[in-house]
Amino acid sequence: MPSVTLKNAAGKDSGTVELDADFFGAQPNVPVMHQVVTAQLAHRRAGTQSTKTRAEVSGGGRKPFKQKGTGNARQGSIRAPHYSGGGIALGPKPRKYDQKTPKKMIRLALRSALSDRANDGKVIVIDGWGFDAPSTKAAVAALGALGVDGSVLVVHGRDDIATVKSFRNLGHVQLIEVGELNAYDVLCNDTIVFTKTTLPGDGAATPKSSDPGAEGSASDEAQSSETKAKRTSSETASTGSASDEAQSSETKAERTSNETGDTATDETTNEELDS
Repeated sequence: MPSVTLKNAAGKDSGTVELDADFFGAQPNVPVMHQVVTAQLAHRRAGTQSTKTRAEVSGGGRKPFKQKGTGNARQGSIRAPHYSGGGIALGPKPRKYDQKTPKKMIRLALRSALSDRANDGKVIVIDGWGFDAPSTKAAVAALGALGVDGSVLVVHGRDDIATVKSFRNLGHVQLIEVGELNAYDVLCNDTIVFTKTTLPGDGAATPKSSDPGAEGSASDEAQSSETKAKRTSSETASTGSASDEAQSSETKAERTSNETGDTATDETTNEELDS
């Protein structure tokens, strides 16, 4: 796992910090970065260019001269594309230049760009800027203490207003919120400056439970509850089947008694008729 020296706003060492290998230790993929940056720049295009065809240009509704007898080539309108002031043939029209880029490719391009800057030693992590109030002078002094040259990308938090107001007047500094970090802005700057709170990958790991016994007891409880539920369902099914058998036996007994009574009645009737 790559690591860098943790610095403070005065440029002094404050320890070391380990960088997330997923963001800063990946193999840079140049074709993916090129495709993502091209799509991002294409998305910025307004696409509002437009030209008029011969049907949209004003005028030209009358035939300029008769078809025959003038010695000239036949013409139907003075707004044809070959006329001065005529319409434009196959000219540009408003369109969108958006390109569909998969999210996995966008994330891979960002990881590749950050890893490239980390391999060149252009990633700086500080514990905090320490601005009590906005101060451009203090911001210039902090960058000088860190020893950065060229263009700088400062990654700030959402509520870090003092940092934003301190750096926004510096032409060679670009400010970007941590949630808007992208491959194009990383590649456009020479040095990337993070704070410990804006460093990617710090909160990405899922915390593990410190009590394995709790997990075991929870799983045991879940298994026991499932077993109880199965037993209850089986007992309910057996009870239902027993009640059904009882009902069926009662029904059979009633049918037998009815048949016996009918037989006795028929015999009595026959004896009366014989007598």
